[in-house]
Amino acid sequence: MTTPYTIYFAGDLFDHKHLIGNAILASYIESCSNGQYKCIVPQNLEQPTGRGVFIRNNDLRAVLECDLGLFNFDGADLDSGTVAEFMYAKALDIPAVLFRSDLRARSESPDRNGWNVMCSYYPRTQIVRFNGMARYKEAAQDGATLAQITERMYNRIASELIAALDQVRQEPPLPKGDQRQLLSWYQWAVRFPGSGYEDLFAAPGYLEQIIERKQERGLL
Repeated sequence: MTTPYTIYFAGDLFDHKHLIGNAILASYIESCSNGQYKCIVPQNLEQPTGRGVFIRNNDLRAVLECDLGLFNFDGADLDSGTVAEFMYAKALDIPAVLFRSDLRARSESPDRNGWNVMCSYYPRTQIVRFNGMARYKEAAQDGATLAQITERMYNRIASELIAALDQVRQEPPLPKGDQRQLLSWYQWAVRFPGSGYEDLFAAPGYLEQIIERKQERGLL
């Protein structure tokens, strides 16, 4: 079996609606892609109680290690942690998909993405945007049960996200120089966050293995 592409799935995870919604969508992406994609959902990495720096470092490491990023940009104001993770992914030229199901469309950008313009226009980034309320109403037609509504909605959303993931991972990586320069770039990426983050990559050859795997998959 082909090794699946790993996806860092970022988004709100502070209440039951976020937590179960993330878990359901991640499951549908994996099943609808026939196992081609595997979602790494931060809520499964974190403990209910723990030091903030441990949570931050663990999540950033998952961003760096994953092949692609999927970022939920719902909300009147974007979740600050999701934005930080997206910017770290872009600093590493990780292919990313942004998706928004929020019916609110307030935005400073002419394309009306629904979020601050500073989070737009980055390379190797695809956008999937839809009206979640309209999708729910469509799925709930004909007296559908909750299970049927869930199946209809998440099959459709997952299929659209998979298509965007397929497309973005085909986009060529930005030029990064030779192997030595590439390693130096990754070393800086694990150094600048500070607060013990670099220690997570102290094992000999750890970064080199990550870089090699991504190069073999055409992602670097």
